[in-house]
Amino acid sequence: MRAGSVAVVVTEEIGVPSWDLYELSIPCTVFGKPQTDLADPWYDLRLCGTGTADRDRSATGGGLSLRTPYGLDDLAGADTVIVPSVPDACVEEGAPLPRELIAALCRAAAAGARMVSLCTGAFALAEAGLLDGRRATAHWMHTAQLAERYPKVRVDDSVLYVDEGDVLTSAGLTAGLDLCLHLVRRDLGAHIANQLARRMVVPAHRPGGQAQFIDLSVPARDDAGLTPVLDWARAHLDQPLTVEDLARRAAMSPRTLYRRLQAATGTTPLRWLLAQRLARAQSLLESTDLPIEAVGRLSGLGTANNLRHHFLKHTGVSPGDYRRAFPARPPRAVADPA
Repeated sequence: MRAGSVAVVVTEEIGVPSWDLYELSIPCTVFGKPQTDLADPWYDLRLCGTGTADRDRSATGGGLSLRTPYGLDDLAGADTVIVPSVPDACVEEGAPLPRELIAALCRAAAAGARMVSLCTGAFALAEAGLLDGRRATAHWMHTAQLAERYPKVRVDDSVLYVDEGDVLTSAGLTAGLDLCLHLVRRDLGAHIANQLARRMVVPAHRPGGQAQFIDLSVPARDDAGLTPVLDWARAHLDQPLTVEDLARRAAMSPRTLYRRLQAATGTTPLRWLLAQRLARAQSLLESTDLPIEAVGRLSGLGTANNLRHHFLKHTGVSPGDYRRAFPARPPRAVADPA
């Protein structure tokens, strides 16, 4: 796997309103800053304006001026195309999206680009017909309009992001960051994605199925009951762990633990444990030459067959194929406590 080129669509005619700057800055931060100590080459990022008259002219919107030498024709040559947002008028008032943009998105998809939307960018992918028959999401404030306007799209208003392989969509704001880190994880592996997330001081991995409606994305560091037990569980993933074990460690009832963990992370204790174990397995597959049986045991997923089952279900590839796809670091042996 490789980083490749990323083209980010910017609606040049209207400029970039201040409230859309966050979605635009996410791909610029994740893909635009070279991280050659993690992967060399890093991504090649291009901001592609929708203006057709003078690509080098400045466009303003909400106090922002944009100047880019790239236009819609450059989308077709990219490995990944990202639409961070569309004008509010196109969402709230049903104003038409630029036909040149829709045509360019169709050409890029036909050329084999991976198509991605953040927040209201899903309206552009839907208008291009790229979401027909697919599951997709957007910010929960706009999913009703998306579903009504594009009935062929299977809109899910409850998740952070949806990965349909060659087409991916996310909810708004921080969920867009989750999706971009998910792309890095797909392209370059869990280790590099985790290192990048650490540099950005954000959670390394929030599964796409996590709910949009949560009180906290991660437990508060001053939560004396929940945070220590989750840290303890991460350090003991190779051991059999149950909800009762975690509740006992946290000195609370299983029902209280269940409620507090779901409120804090949007997922259940068992699903949280499975996500942590899969992340551990990915890290071991990338950074060690341990046999599959040992990876299953150390990650807490049990037998090699059980590891393969969960890995295929949640990543779409087998553990062996995953290891072959991410040979970025020389394998090293680690202690395997039998």
